[in-house]
Amino acid sequence: MAGLAESGSNPDVDLLYDINGLAKDAPHWFDRGMEYVGEYGLLIAMVLLVLACWWSVRRRGGTEAASSVAALIWAPLAAGLAVLVNIPIRGFVERPRPFRTHEGLDVLVAGKTDYSFVSDHATITMAIGVGLFVAHRKFGLIGIGLALLEGFCRVYMGVHYPTDVIGGFALGTAVTLLLSPLAMALLTPVTQAVERAPRAGRLIRSRRRPRIERDALIPGTRTEAGVEDRDLAA
Repeated sequence: MAGLAESGSNPDVDLLYDINGLAKDAPHWFDRGMEYVGEYGLLIAMVLLVLACWWSVRRRGGTEAASSVAALIWAPLAAGLAVLVNIPIRGFVERPRPFRTHEGLDVLVAGKTDYSFVSDHATITMAIGVGLFVAHRKFGLIGIGLALLEGFCRVYMGVHYPTDVIGGFALGTAVTLLLSPLAMALLTPVTQAVERAPRAGRLIRSRRRPRIERDALIPGTRTEAGVEDRDLAA
């Protein structure tokens, strides 16, 4: 397995050189930005996205608030579990980093000595993105988009093959979705119990009454209050 994508005409290697070749033509400051984004920035963005989704779910409230928060809790837990599952996979495949077996790559991050398959960064971001999608589709789509960008960055930086990234996407998605029913069955009663607590319940749902959004009204229609005022005036 260690010889995977190391010799011969291989689309995986060709795509690696095509994407990483962009780094050679890019300005130095852009490469440094991609290095930070691919190594740390997108992981931080995923954490902030989870917090933003929690805030949105909490403000919206409703009967599904507890289950949505349970799904949000599961998202980072699934990412951590997927990384643990990846440990034996890496040891079994034993695929060296691409810059160790291929010359001419522009490696933006030094010091990577572990195996390449599968990408932890791709695994973590996709697991969180899919977990977000279970909780809230809008935020989930954003999260999945960030995960795809993370995968591109890892290849651009010269530290992963494209198939390392695809494997990470598959692993993160599989762990999140396959274990989601069990996780939700365990976490939802906990979040429901927290929701019923006098003070801790605010972590699940805002105590304010839901407001009627103006955008929800069809233009040109009258509100009930407006009709009532008109009847009184008559």
